[in-house]
Amino acid sequence: MLMESPRKDWMIMAIFTAIILTMPLWTAPFGASYPDLLQKLAIYGIFAVGFNLLFGLTGYLSFGHAAFLGVGSYTAVWAFKLISMNVLPAIVFSILVAGLFAVLIGFVSLRRSGIYFSILTLALAQMSYNMAYSVLTPITNGETGLQLEQADPRVLDFAFGAVRSDALPSTNLFGLEMSGWPGFYFCAVVLILAFFLSLRIFKSPFGLKLRAIKSNQNRMMYTGYNTRPHLLLVFVISGMYAGLAGSLLAVTDPLAGAERMQWTASGEVVLMTILGGAGTLVGPLLGAGLIKYFENIFSSINDTVLHSAFSFLPDFLNDFLTFIVAPFVGEGWHLTLGALFMAVVIFLPGGIMEGIRRLTGLAKRTARHRGGKGSARTGGPAHSAEG
Repeated sequence: MLMESPRKDWMIMAIFTAIILTMPLWTAPFGASYPDLLQKLAIYGIFAVGFNLLFGLTGYLSFGHAAFLGVGSYTAVWAFKLISMNVLPAIVFSILVAGLFAVLIGFVSLRRSGIYFSILTLALAQMSYNMAYSVLTPITNGETGLQLEQADPRVLDFAFGAVRSDALPSTNLFGLEMSGWPGFYFCAVVLILAFFLSLRIFKSPFGLKLRAIKSNQNRMMYTGYNTRPHLLLVFVISGMYAGLAGSLLAVTDPLAGAERMQWTASGEVVLMTILGGAGTLVGPLLGAGLIKYFENIFSSINDTVLHSAFSFLPDFLNDFLTFIVAPFVGEGWHLTLGALFMAVVIFLPGGIMEGIRRLTGLAKRTARHRGGKGSARTGGPAHSAEG
């Protein structure tokens, strides 16, 4: 008997929740079990999951999603400065402001499709990036970046009895500081909620319509179906996910700079999604985790670490292997990541998730083949029953 869809969805969520909340345990063997890195994995996982709703379901490739990431960060820091160091108002305002900004960007960009849509999003995002460095300096503080100050009004905090001190305040959730492990678990819970919403969108009639748009948008329009509102809605939702990720970056480090809006940040989320598997639920998370692992752990491997890793070998082999491997680690980690990305695009166009599906299918076929041979040797179930 097949499992009902709602029950299957809850099972997926239970497994996903367990995996995320136990990250400090199973990432320890990879040297990634520390809160700052795990926070980044959770935050950029949210960013990639939101981007996947647009690109994975509709096929519309945005090269400007970092603009919403930056808007979310700026809004969060302003909320900390003006309202409270409690993270909830900052997150809510960041999501709303990023959504409004996405309405404006989407209204213009979605007038075109294909490569023209991608170029429009890239151009508008770069305009936002340059404006943050120039005409919007009173809001963004230009190159220095927007930071907390002791003289910030923080209306709600002081209204409820907060005392101004010489030290800069820390972000908190009703008194619980959002640094270290509490900060990671807060980001992890937000990731779980974001993934649940993504799952519901994937399984909803709305998600089915988005897949139909990706499959053949012209045919849908020929039948009189207006695809523009659906595209704008998913674009706004995706932008709100990016705004949420931007606010969490400010929660863990209350500083907002225009570099978060640069085109390289937009390209990074594209790589995450394609590397993991666009259009899949878990793929973008795998891509985000892999890239952030390379950026933070793989990049820290130097000659000393390599010599230590090969210390069981004779000296000449140790030196030779260190010489061969060194260009691909440390400062050369981009070379390894680029080679991995090329291999995935060439051999696994569906990303890491396609490789997992192939391995799973191969394992099932092998098990069936072995089972068939076993039945043939024993004469099969019917023959055994007769005996």
